[in-house]
Amino acid sequence: MTSVSRLFPITDRLGLLATGIAGEGRALAHEARNQTAEFRFNWGYEMPPDVLAQWIADRAQIWTQYVSKRPSGVVAMILGIDDEKGTPQLFTCDPAGYFFGHKAASAGQRDTEAVNFLEKKMKNNPSLPFQETIQMAISALQFALKADLKASEVEVGVVRTDDPTFRVLTEAEIDEHLEAINPEPRHSEMLPGLFRDKLTLEN
Repeated sequence: MTSVSRLFPITDRLGLLATGIAGEGRALAHEARNQTAEFRFNWGYEMPPDVLAQWIADRAQIWTQYVSKRPSGVVAMILGIDDEKGTPQLFTCDPAGYFFGHKAASAGQRDTEAVNFLEKKMKNNPSLPFQETIQMAISALQFALKADLKASEVEVGVVRTDDPTFRVLTEAEIDEHLEAINPEPRHSEMLPGLFRDKLTLEN
């Protein structure tokens, strides 16, 4: 995996992605874990994704009210399953204190290119199978960065309606998805090209 992780499990069913200043991302994840633990202690059930997103947005907004404090240095994305509705939820929280729900989203450098890619892909297919959803997300990264990524350069966190536990995919699992996106040509597929080149040289 990457040397600096941006993905953090907050509870068994909630995950956090923090882009921006790495140290602030880790601090946010630590505070979020404390908040979700306190919520469960007080109310007897897991904090819903939208409640965590609201707390992160409020935390960021407070930082904008004081001259002595600079704004938050991270954009956070919250992923989880709403237990009451039984549906996956994705929220983005920005340093200004706003949070938004999405079907798909991107944050960080070149996020506009990634969002445009996702919008085009999802325009006619708003509900994709699990494996295709992962591959579309990785493809959006590659499209925005204009590069073929390695498994060690990518982190993927997932939850499913039928398996709401948040988990980070292993490097081997990511490599399988990369191979599906960018399949290596088989030897039999390379032979015709080699023969054509040879014939051209002989002529």
